[in-house]
Amino acid sequence: MRIRLGAKMKQNMMRIKFACGMLLFTLLSNPAFAAGGAVEEKFKWMTFAVFGVIIAITMYITFWAAKHTHTTSEFYAAGRTVTGLQNGWAIAGDYLSAASFLGIAGLISLYGYDGFMYSVGWLVAYITVLLVIAEPCRNIGKYTLGDILAFRNDPKKTKVVAALSTITVSTFYLTAQMVGGGVLIKTLIGIDYEVSVIGVGILMLSYVVFGGMKATTWVQIVKAMLLVIASILLVIFTWAPYGFSLPGFLQAVVGDTKVQAQVAKLLGDAASTMSPQELGQRFLEPGLFLKSPIDQISLGMALVFGTAGMPHILMRFFTVRTAKEARKSVIWAMAIIGGFYVLTLFLGMGAAMNVGAAKITAIDKGGNMAGPLLAQYVGGGADSMLGNLFLAFVAAVAFATIVAVVAGLVLAAASAMAHDIYVGVIRGDQATQKEQVVAARIASLIVGALAIFVGIAAKGQNVAHLVALAFAVAASSNLPAVFLTLYWKRTNTYGVILGMLVGGIAAIGLVLVSPNMTYPQQVAKDAKKVLEGEPAQAAKPAQAGEGFVCELFAICKKSEPAKHATADKPAKPGALEKLAKLKDKLPTLNDAAEKAKAEGDIAKLETDIKKAQDVFAKAEIEKVSMMGLEKPFFLLKNPGLISIPLGFLCVVLGSLLFRDKRSEAMWEELYVRQNTGIQSEPAAAH
Repeated sequence: MRIRLGAKMKQNMMRIKFACGMLLFTLLSNPAFAAGGAVEEKFKWMTFAVFGVIIAITMYITFWAAKHTHTTSEFYAAGRTVTGLQNGWAIAGDYLSAASFLGIAGLISLYGYDGFMYSVGWLVAYITVLLVIAEPCRNIGKYTLGDILAFRNDPKKTKVVAALSTITVSTFYLTAQMVGGGVLIKTLIGIDYEVSVIGVGILMLSYVVFGGMKATTWVQIVKAMLLVIASILLVIFTWAPYGFSLPGFLQAVVGDTKVQAQVAKLLGDAASTMSPQELGQRFLEPGLFLKSPIDQISLGMALVFGTAGMPHILMRFFTVRTAKEARKSVIWAMAIIGGFYVLTLFLGMGAAMNVGAAKITAIDKGGNMAGPLLAQYVGGGADSMLGNLFLAFVAAVAFATIVAVVAGLVLAAASAMAHDIYVGVIRGDQATQKEQVVAARIASLIVGALAIFVGIAAKGQNVAHLVALAFAVAASSNLPAVFLTLYWKRTNTYGVILGMLVGGIAAIGLVLVSPNMTYPQQVAKDAKKVLEGEPAQAAKPAQAGEGFVCELFAICKKSEPAKHATADKPAKPGALEKLAKLKDKLPTLNDAAEKAKAEGDIAKLETDIKKAQDVFAKAEIEKVSMMGLEKPFFLLKNPGLISIPLGFLCVVLGSLLFRDKRSEAMWEELYVRQNTGIQSEPAAAH
């Protein structure tokens, strides 16, 4: 009877996986869902063929992993059978999201040096992970962030708080990935936003529910390899014309007219006194995008410390057998991630020269299409077979990138719900292996369904604050608790709970009153400039700075201190004035080409005017932000500069004000265990 039931269960699982695969294939291959996009209609079949191959590979991995996923250890930690090299590639796959692949290349193509600084920030973050987190966490934990904190603190209390923090961080980051995935896939190949989100959700659920950590790990490995291969090919085609000489490549960037035009646009009136060579050189210097030093410091703190507190990154260290393999995996991850981020320099600047910022922003204002458009260009252009094949490959890799990252996040959130809350708190660690695996799969379905729903509901929303929240909460809540639990003897349950709650709430609260949120009155003001233009402004004398505190909070008359004298600014006509002039001029045009261009400009201006008018109408209804503010109270886009020190301070204060005998008694064992790894394997198996 047991054999028959087992066989029947396997057959049902196969049917479910097959149904998921067919549903996904039907959604993504239906031409009705793929109107528009960067790929020409006649080449759409090629795009779907490439997508189909990559989806087939990942589904086969899931099928293989499902046959080897039966116990809790196998579901959460891949049975601790992953080698250091494999885990390094998987960490790279987990870490290199669509923001890394598409976003950074786009930032570099638009802003030059400042875009590359994001690459440096994310790479440096792994030094923190290597030095203070990887080995100790692997030695004392089993599957989750809650396990690490519960080793010497009150298990139930710390697991509840850790689970809440994990779910919060994962949800913010997950929503941003789902929304970004829907927008990017729609822009790349024209698939409807909702269909893109559903497709990402179905694939992700297949990996996690059936294959657990083993399937997620190998999907991330495959995706990371494809990402590196695509990037290397792009760099070879982009850099080869300059003899693979870095000085020659950078000199070409400085002398490129499209780069010079973009810098002139960014600098505005200041560019009028600069030569073309100076404009090109300015592209290789800081200040075109990251203009506030304090904001840069705050963002850097969140990136460096937030990475070490990301739950889906911490989970990866439980998949290896030894502490040595954990260290090795971080070193491999740093090498792979570092190599990739170096490549983004050539991707972004190659796109700036060969494609141009004007064409990139015409398709996507954020510049996210820089890499794919560069692939299309080096392959032969929009009308060539090879160009669209290369674009299809890059689009499919972007899709795999999004799905792999989402799978890791869902697994982290599901493990917090099932392992920490259900098994650890509700069942008191008395659940059987089968019950734990079932609970994990049900939790994965819940989180996955929530991710799809939130992703669709958040269509068209500004999700920048969600990414900021994810890193800020991880750095302000998770890292102080983990770091001080590992390295400070006085740390106890009360300090951990206070630090995680205050740090997380402070990070969320500051982001909700920061410039990341939408302020209708400010949006309406910008829309008014579009409609009516800007009047001429006389030069203003330089003023002294108003202090550090005023740069953090809007408590002074001016939101930013004026540090330099401004030049005279001529009047700029608005869309209404331009439209009136074009309509007056249209009847006088005799040349067909000029008349067609004028009609196109009129149509574009009418669209811009309609959008601005819609903004005005919305601003009349929604006069303030969701927090009831007309303008930001906290002026930094990332709260790390305030919330991270506050998180550490609260852990220290809570630990000093209250005593916890368990935390004190377990310190010696934790100290020995985290440095030697003694008994870590039996504990994980148990």
